[in-house]
Amino acid sequence: MHIHVIHENAAWLDPLARALDAERLPWRDWFLNRGTFDLSQPPPAGVFYNRMSASSHTRDHRYAAELTASVLAWLAAHGRRIVNGPRALDLEISKARQYAALEAAGIRTPKTVLVAGAELLVAAADRHFAGGPVILKPNRGGKGLGVRLFHTAEALGAHVGSHDYEAPVDGIHLLQQYVRAPTALITRAEFIGGRFLYAVEVDTSDGFELCPADACAVGDAFCPAGPETGPGPRAKFTIIDDIDAALKARYESFLAANDIGIAGIEFIADAEGAVFTYDVNTNTNYNPDAEARAGRSAMTALARFLGGELQNC
Repeated sequence: MHIHVIHENAAWLDPLARALDAERLPWRDWFLNRGTFDLSQPPPAGVFYNRMSASSHTRDHRYAAELTASVLAWLAAHGRRIVNGPRALDLEISKARQYAALEAAGIRTPKTVLVAGAELLVAAADRHFAGGPVILKPNRGGKGLGVRLFHTAEALGAHVGSHDYEAPVDGIHLLQQYVRAPTALITRAEFIGGRFLYAVEVDTSDGFELCPADACAVGDAFCPAGPETGPGPRAKFTIIDDIDAALKARYESFLAANDIGIAGIEFIADAEGAVFTYDVNTNTNYNPDAEARAGRSAMTALARFLGGELQNC
């Protein structure tokens, strides 16, 4: 009996591997970018933790998510315990489906317009957002990649016609309401076993492409998560102990309804205090510097949760 970790990014696996080893838990690495699977045979026993990322295509793993969807269906057909199963993966790779699920759970999301076809973006921005400001994002992204703010439809059109424009991998763009926050902060609430663990306030002054992982902190220029300590500017990631109780309860109910055990849910509040939820990340990572300052370890909590699930198999 093992914990099987399904993923496609070895750099993101390392912190969890250390936590699993520290807890002396038996586990195996399932790197799902390619492989052969005999669907006529039962899968191995144990607990399967799905960490497939929406950004897998940015690491030349174009069909890793599609392969994982098929493998998860095989596991589910044999009654295997899956943490973050098929429904979680479906929401991970489509923000449009995320928003539909969030709204169905009574959780407010920003106004969002789905656009298939780059040539339609400017007209859609004019029609639905009075020309701007508007946020452009890919339906399938990850790490905040491809998320850009445009103050006018003309600026959006110039971007789409430039070499900087990159078509979304699934062909679907999202135009989204720009929520004006009183400060350049968003909040990311972390959940393990479907229960709130802690939240992180994230300074977005440097832009939207944010990732709290170890690997991002040491080398990814598009993922500004490096250590910031001592006097001076606020650290990019700051752990806080709690969020609004009613919002937390709605998030936990949403996760339970969608069979999501592990997630980071991001939200922002406008100047009037209205809260908008705009991202559910089921391949969540944690910032080591913020955790060190707060004396917390989400990976330890995650390893212990997976160990408990293994005992219950």
